[in-house]
Amino acid sequence: MSHVAERTGGCACGAVRLKTTGEPKRGGLCHCLTCRKAHASAFNPFVVFAPQAVEVLGTTQAWLSSPGYVRRFCPECGSRVLAENSDGAGGREIELSSGSFDEIGLFSPQYESWTVRREPWLDHLEAPQYDENRPALPEPAD
Repeated sequence: MSHVAERTGGCACGAVRLKTTGEPKRGGLCHCLTCRKAHASAFNPFVVFAPQAVEVLGTTQAWLSSPGYVRRFCPECGSRVLAENSDGAGGREIELSSGSFDEIGLFSPQYESWTVRREPWLDHLEAPQYDENRPALPEPAD
């Protein structure tokens, strides 16, 4: 019998909790202006899961930050907990900030996007670099 990884996380105050099952589809660092402002940080480290792999407990509020991209946050503490994103093929994905997980060091970024907005004092990762959005890539076959 194989073990399927389950991980937990949530907002700063604990009113919103999340649980993931399995491995993320991908993960990266985003330096876009909206991520920088939404997280009040120089970048947003994130991982992307299929919707059925993420369970969210608690109430969130949402805002549409760009076409096809809805950011959800805790109405109590304001922590951005997740985003719902169009995957480019008519499906949906759930994006979770790496800092929302209870355990550190779970995922390493596989690429950086919006590097044209990366702070000049921040070294780039030894990973693919994209000036703007990462181009949609076909998902690996199962």
